[in-house]
Amino acid sequence: MKKLIKLNYLLVCGVAALAALSSCQKSQVTNGTNQNNISAQAAASAIQVAASSTTTVTTTTPSGIVTTTPVTTSGIFIVNCYHSGDIKDSVTFASLPSAIGTYLTANYAGYTFQKAFKISTSAGVVDSYVVVINFNGKPIGLKFDASGNFVLVFEQREGHDLDNGPGWHAGGCFGDRDGQPQDTLAISALPTAIKTYFTTNYPADTLLHAAVNFDATYTVISADNGLFATTFTSGGTFINRVQLYPHPNGHVSIAQSALPANVSSYLTTTFPAYVFDKAFEIKHAGVLQGYVVIITTNNTREAVAFDASGNFVKSVVLR
Repeated sequence: MKKLIKLNYLLVCGVAALAALSSCQKSQVTNGTNQNNISAQAAASAIQVAASSTTTVTTTTPSGIVTTTPVTTSGIFIVNCYHSGDIKDSVTFASLPSAIGTYLTANYAGYTFQKAFKISTSAGVVDSYVVVINFNGKPIGLKFDASGNFVLVFEQREGHDLDNGPGWHAGGCFGDRDGQPQDTLAISALPTAIKTYFTTNYPADTLLHAAVNFDATYTVISADNGLFATTFTSGGTFINRVQLYPHPNGHVSIAQSALPANVSSYLTTTFPAYVFDKAFEIKHAGVLQGYVVIITTNNTREAVAFDASGNFVKSVVLR
């Protein structure tokens, strides 16, 4: 089964959220909870990025049968944003290191800035920046170091999952964290308009994998002298196409367990609570060149590339 959140929720995330953020002042952050309690830590260091709303969850089988169910969220929060004793200070976009703006423009084209915070130690030393943006109707929270270098994408949780259980619940916004490939769609179940588009514009493409994104758009992974991701609207209209890896042959689908340990470690550290979607081993003339891993981080789909040794090369935000 597959779950994605419809546009009415996305709009709320983009424009009705951040009520808590808008009134933020400089404040001392304290946390008296047990430091072994991961959920308690997450709740104590959370920042709200979307208000409570009633949303529509769409459930889709691989064969394309769709049902919709109304679901009420209790607000969306990014978690583990700072440590006990840190100082959280609201800042403007103009006061952020220039490297942050450069990164956002390169990786989240068309984003809208929402809020930012400077995180300092109790001694007043700048430790990091928390930046909240809206991208394709979705709130995204990112951490940058004191110099403005990207560190990670913060995990998101619904309000009632902040300090309860695994941080998500079945049927919620982040229900795909149960580890099931709920957003995967059989190639045969793609809308006719999408299959026709490939036949007309990229007839040599081999369609390898398809998924439906959080905003009901489609992403299709295909190969033809390289590995590509092509995105379409919910109605099957072309949005964009990006090359994930340039080598012309030798892509092999592999299981998550077959990824090198340093690849798995990077993903876990950089994209907390990410959901694995698909992975490919890339070869050229029979020689291993690297890996491409498709993941969902909160409700944004990304492709992350690594070299043959499992070292990070680049990440591409797909939708």
